[in-house]
Amino acid sequence: MPGRLAIDFGTSNTVVALWDEAQQTGIPFHIPDYGSFYHHDNEKISVIPSQIHYANDKRRWLGNQVEQQNLTKSDRTFRWMKRYISNRSPVKRKIDGKQISHFDAGQDFLSTVLLFAATELNIGDEEVAFTVPVESFEHYENWLTDVAEAAGIRRFRLIDEPSAAALGYGAHIQPGDVYLIFDFGGGTLDVAVVLIEESDQSQGGRRCRVLGKAGLEIGGSTIDQWLFQDVLKQIERDDYDEEVRQLSRALLVECERAKVRLSERERADVTVMNPNTGGVLSAEFTRSKFEDLLDDNEAFNQIDTTIRRALNSARERGYQEDDIKAVLLVGGSSQIPSIQRTVKRIFGKDRVMLNRPLDAVARGAAAFVAGVDFYDHIQHDYAIRFLNRQKGDYDYKVLVKRGTPYPTAETLARLTVKASYDGQSQLGLALFEMGESRQRSNNGAAMEIVFDPSGAARLSEVNAEDEDNRAHFWMNEHSPTFLNAKPPAKQGESRFQVEFSIDGNKRLLMTSRDLKTQKYTHRDYPVVKLT
Repeated sequence: MPGRLAIDFGTSNTVVALWDEAQQTGIPFHIPDYGSFYHHDNEKISVIPSQIHYANDKRRWLGNQVEQQNLTKSDRTFRWMKRYISNRSPVKRKIDGKQISHFDAGQDFLSTVLLFAATELNIGDEEVAFTVPVESFEHYENWLTDVAEAAGIRRFRLIDEPSAAALGYGAHIQPGDVYLIFDFGGGTLDVAVVLIEESDQSQGGRRCRVLGKAGLEIGGSTIDQWLFQDVLKQIERDDYDEEVRQLSRALLVECERAKVRLSERERADVTVMNPNTGGVLSAEFTRSKFEDLLDDNEAFNQIDTTIRRALNSARERGYQEDDIKAVLLVGGSSQIPSIQRTVKRIFGKDRVMLNRPLDAVARGAAAFVAGVDFYDHIQHDYAIRFLNRQKGDYDYKVLVKRGTPYPTAETLARLTVKASYDGQSQLGLALFEMGESRQRSNNGAAMEIVFDPSGAARLSEVNAEDEDNRAHFWMNEHSPTFLNAKPPAKQGESRFQVEFSIDGNKRLLMTSRDLKTQKYTHRDYPVVKLT
């Protein structure tokens, strides 16, 4: 029996969807207590706010429970977990004597939601689908594996969020047409150009072929951060001010609420009262000022650039911008009027649709795990790192280029591995996943909101080393040597010839031959999982 359940874990909201065989569509599944209803076009959609609160009595409150008990601003509440997991944030908070990271909080939140849904629906041994951002790295997928295991889920599949959204728009997409998915959520902007094909009639359903995609680490939480910065500027305070530290989480919540109000109104206030002194921190935003803030932080330029990157990838496969039948908007941040105007300026208003901003991704993931076919390509470059002695620094040699379709029919790359010293018996390669480096604005250093161990929010500069670490992920850091030389090699000796390919599960396969003995040591050995 095909799988039926899909989980779209978002920075701001999480949506659970169930495949309905009779209607041939994914339908959001409401979890009482955790979920709340969002109204869009006279339809109620169940979403779970992505937050967890660790109560003094050892209980945990999830999603809407946190809202109902007015605990969103508490320093015992974790929010934006997905974004900090993606950035491998090391920060932990000490709660009741226990150190809790965003990884821990995210796992507690998502595994609880997953366990409840799987039990309620009697999922058993069926596959479950998880969605991942376009720019996700292997460590994020490894974390999802831990979540699935914690919930007792043995079989699961991954699908990138914009491709899932294409499938989730259902009746709005037609075979033979090309669509651009603009997924602007709480943590990331993901753009994908997809071609919808009819699958084999004996199998039924449709195929979704990805023609190009691009992602950027900018989302609703980034906009909240910009508002937070502007509030401090308006009140002439900084994030190290003791009163600001005490009220920082409340300020962030109010910034988020102001952002939402400004999507519907012309004016919104950010006001927080200090319960200890009665003092008030207050700032005001008009929609015009809000849009200037987005422009000052180059939001519109970054959106344009990300869309162009996806279009350029599609163009390399023979599809032009004019071939796009419609642009499908997804994600809460896509509801901001100035963001919509930016997309409409590029494609024309008649081609832009906003029918399922919050549930399209989960619906499409349910379709995917239920058997709707899907063709994809590798999102990142994958490279080996080597020491360039002339530069006195590391360089990278790309083995797998982004855009490579999989599985591969032929060998992708061939290398010779040399020994570094006499008597070397273990040789290997440092394999790196190469993401997009974050763009710096004209304002100088990139900034982000971080939470210190006390739970207070503050602004922190993202330095060059942090950016490099986020853009280059060492995939086999804990097992870099996997070639055994018997007998040991001599310094400078060309000892192994290594070939690489990719299988249907996106695993990088290695075949290696010992040049001294002329014997194969590995054949199609899975080294790492690609994204």
